Amino acid sequence: MTVDYPPEAVIVTQSRRQFVQNLLAGGVLATGAATWLQRADRTWAQSPPNLEQAPPPDRGDLRIIAISDLNNGYGETDYRAEVHQAIALIQRWQPDLVLCGGDMVAGQKLGLTRSQFQAMWAGFDRTIYQPLRQGGIPFAFTLGNHDASNITLPDRTFKYALDRNEAAAYWRRQRSTMNWDWVDDAWFPFFYAFRMGNALIVSWDASGPVISTEQLLRAEQLFTSEIGRAAQVRLLLGHMPLHAVTPQRNQPGNVLRDTAPVQSLLERAQVTAYITGHHHAYFPARMGTVDLLHLGCLGGGARSWLGTSSTPIRTLTVIDARFGSPNLRYSSYQLNPFRSLRDDQLPREIVGFNGRLVRRDQLLSKDHALKVTI
Repeated sequence: MTVDYPPEAVIVTQSRRQFVQNLLAGGVLATGAATWLQRADRTWAQSPPNLEQAPPPDRGDLRIIAISDLNNGYGETDYRAEVHQAIALIQRWQPDLVLCGGDMVAGQKLGLTRSQFQAMWAGFDRTIYQPLRQGGIPFAFTLGNHDASNITLPDRTFKYALDRNEAAAYWRRQRSTMNWDWVDDAWFPFFYAFRMGNALIVSWDASGPVISTEQLLRAEQLFTSEIGRAAQVRLLLGHMPLHAVTPQRNQPGNVLRDTAPVQSLLERAQVTAYITGHHHAYFPARMGTVDLLHLGCLGGGARSWLGTSSTPIRTLTVIDARFGSPNLRYSSYQLNPFRSLRDDQLPREIVGFNGRLVRRDQLLSKDHALKVTI
């Protein structure tokens, strides 16, 4: 399989309200939702978070719950208790959308067979995708390196072609269940875009360190189009971040290789946030005019922050957007034990091999102080 991104987009439209109505109208899905709620209650009873101790924040005009890096060891089809707990929590909090930063299954190992990939995606479907779908909650994603690595060989074929083929096969089967307000699905599931309310969300293929020129150009076209300019929130979702936040990922190959063109695109297109996974540690940073939201993991391999000796934790993040406000609100929660995280529990800054990240609240508070002084 060669590197090939089609040149044009397919335009489809469907509202979020229609999506939910379609889900709830059918008897089969209604029955499925009831079955799922019973299963969720059992999971909840086995490991019940104290919701009074860490209640959900005030809801914005658009609520997203962001999760990432759900997988376990190579080839495994089961998920950690924290993943089950997170899915139950998501159902209770009823966001408008779930975003996943990638690594939904555990591939990127030569020798895994097609049947093993099919079993892994079936496990994901059973544990995560179908429960959310039956609960009426849309699920959007970016593909991670363990889902569909885009690393290429010298002949420009994909090293992990089987991974990519099976990921594409699974998600293209689900395409008909995604009744979104589509803007671009020509390259789905590797690159796509949709609207939700006044937000434009673009997911690109950052399953390796190289972002193709085709993706850069298409992302800019989308964000600067009439639809993009009309959006009050613009989100880009990709697996690999621009900069390192954990020591195990603090080297080339685990961040995007050419950061300058991407950062320039984000600022030029007035993207609100670039949301990523891969480093397995929650850190809300800001660079220039753009939030760089690093999601923590729910699966295996939670990590501490670069330059610290802190205990690794597993997290999910609630993103609330108020249309008309320039900033998003992030509320992150640790799983097992369940509790909320405060910004001052995170490093003020992280310095990696290719740059320095400053915690977002530090920069926003300075911006506010400057405006008040002026």
